[in-house]
Amino acid sequence: MSIAQRLADSALINPGSDRVRSVAGLARRSARSRAGRFLTEGPQCVREALRAHLGEFDALVPAPRDGVIDALYITERALQRHPDIDQLVECVLQAEGSPRVFVRMVSDEVLAAMSDAEHPQGVLAVCRIPELTWAQVAERRPRLVAVMCRVQDPGNAGTVLRAADAAGADAVVLTAGSVDLHNPKVVRSTAGSLFHLPVLTGLDPAELVGRPVSDAAGGELQVLAADGYGALDLDELQDASAAGREAAVELARPTAWLFGNEAQGLSEQEKALASHRVAVPLHGAAESLNVGTAATLCLYASARAQRRTAEGAA
Repeated sequence: MSIAQRLADSALINPGSDRVRSVAGLARRSARSRAGRFLTEGPQCVREALRAHLGEFDALVPAPRDGVIDALYITERALQRHPDIDQLVECVLQAEGSPRVFVRMVSDEVLAAMSDAEHPQGVLAVCRIPELTWAQVAERRPRLVAVMCRVQDPGNAGTVLRAADAAGADAVVLTAGSVDLHNPKVVRSTAGSLFHLPVLTGLDPAELVGRPVSDAAGGELQVLAADGYGALDLDELQDASAAGREAAVELARPTAWLFGNEAQGLSEQEKALASHRVAVPLHGAAESLNVGTAATLCLYASARAQRRTAEGAA
């Protein structure tokens, strides 16, 4: 018997029910804070949430004790359109030892009433907000961390998080004053990367300064500020790293990059936390780079240097 057949008798068809209103309410920050839950919408994000719930990323990010997903709602059409999600749901329902998930098939009208998206894609999960601390992350010996200082645009926050994930970063931090990570727009913009690595919110970036790490040299996590007016040039640092030359900054060292607010950049207090300020050079006529683009370049510069060092030591 297929998943759709098993769920048919308990399908939710009333868009005005209390459960539907409760799920839809998670689009509001106050409701998310009270419930400790957030919405994950669309096949890509839900697919990654299901994989995380099944433990695929446990080596990368500590999962909530009660599981990543609390409830899953999906239309019959979405089950048919996404056989991989159908299989993941089957695994979640049959997995022994995994936290239970409330799964219901819903009508298109119910899904639309629950969703915050303008064009719902037939599947939505209610996920638990993880309670992570920097101490938990530090135990995993991070070598690359992206820190968003008061980044407020949902799309930019999602872009930085996806770039950090793609570059192989070990954690992402959003300081106080940044956009709410669990805002549905931010969650959608991460395209599932939210479930691939530890993400901390409300952290004071000063906590990263002088943080010991277990690298070969027994050093500390260096803090670099991405600053358009910085004295150091990212291109020159990359060239020095590739050639094995000494430079003011060793990109291969364990590093936390600070990325600033879209309009104001990093504050003087935030810049003061960094050992060096690094500029991404502008070779054309552009006035500046979007924070997501700058973050991608900086993170990949460190990731490449770190991989080169690791390969040389192997």
